[in-house]
Amino acid sequence: MSPTREAAEQLWRRYNTDEGLWRHALAVEAAMRHFAEKAGEDPDVWGIIGLVHDIDYQQYPDQHCSMAKKILEDAGWPESYIRAVVSHGWGICSDVEPQSALEKTLFAVDELTGFIQACALVRPSKSVQDLEVSSVKKKWKTAAFAAGVNRQVIEKGAAMLGMELDALIGETILALRKVLP
Repeated sequence: MSPTREAAEQLWRRYNTDEGLWRHALAVEAAMRHFAEKAGEDPDVWGIIGLVHDIDYQQYPDQHCSMAKKILEDAGWPESYIRAVVSHGWGICSDVEPQSALEKTLFAVDELTGFIQACALVRPSKSVQDLEVSSVKKKWKTAAFAAGVNRQVIEKGAAMLGMELDALIGETILALRKVLP
């Protein structure tokens, strides 16, 4: 049986208290829902996976993805959901390569949502509502800006999806406009 959004949030909160991680979870959920709708897929499934993708990160940062697998297995989650969550760490903390459109999308948007939010925060408006792709691309070239964001992962994700980086950024901005100021 597929978990509900409510059950996903309850499970996430059992392992996390950090509001910054919660905001990240909501941003990735929004991006996943947006891309699911564009692909004609189930936005609830994609969104729930986006919501819980970092479920283990606060308590087990050194075991990221492997502890997520255990947490979700123990909670009785479907294998396809677990595989998708684990695949977002491919090449970093997981050897599970993203295969499906859902998995490739999660891989591509995870870091990107954080980068876009960082770009928005340095704008006078502090908002994604007036953020343009060109502004994100300008910051992209500055290695010191949001230095913790692995731009190569995002670029690899865009390539896996067969999307130009600008298109991925633009669609992710549109997704975040639905949930962020």
